[in-house]
Amino acid sequence: MPNYDSIFNAFLTILVTIDPPGLAPLFLAVTRGMNRHERSQVSVRASLIAFGVMAVFAIAGATILSVFGITLPAFRVAGGFLLFFIAFEMIFEKRQDRKEKTADVAITKDLIHNIAAFPLAIPLIAGPGAISATVLLSGSFQGPVAKAALVGIIGACLGLTYLVFLLSERIDRILGETGRSILTRLLGVLLAALAVQFVADGIRALIAA
Repeated sequence: MPNYDSIFNAFLTILVTIDPPGLAPLFLAVTRGMNRHERSQVSVRASLIAFGVMAVFAIAGATILSVFGITLPAFRVAGGFLLFFIAFEMIFEKRQDRKEKTADVAITKDLIHNIAAFPLAIPLIAGPGAISATVLLSGSFQGPVAKAALVGIIGACLGLTYLVFLLSERIDRILGETGRSILTRLLGVLLAALAVQFVADGIRALIAA
């Protein structure tokens, strides 16, 4: 069983790489047009999917990557390209344009499920940084009890992320339509920069390897 210092350090490491406060405005942006109940569904599903992904990597991450011949830098490059595509849609409001093609576009279960899985769960919550940290920490948490402790730490971090998503609804009411539009475009630019950074870091690591 790992000591309290190891548990606390692992908790801080995973929490910082997930960055729940930083995800809150992105959550608002990608769930634009949804009501409170629909956002709650997205937040629950995204948190559960991210937990499942990170728990698997905590238990057998290094083995999984080696089996498929995938390196973490390659994963970072792929995640960066996917994030850039989402950023493009946020900046130019492509999602909103599609919604306006009909008088009232319903938020379907498929849409809720899709947004929860991508881009929220992967790669925003369980992204390259969080997965990298999880795989690295798993090397220090050997044995069934230690692995269970690491999975519990991941669960606690994602529980906090879920709470942040719930509180983000109040922010949405304060912003209003104009505020949301400005915030969506601003975050799209920031997300595009983050995506480029992911790709650059991944390419740098691939070249160094």
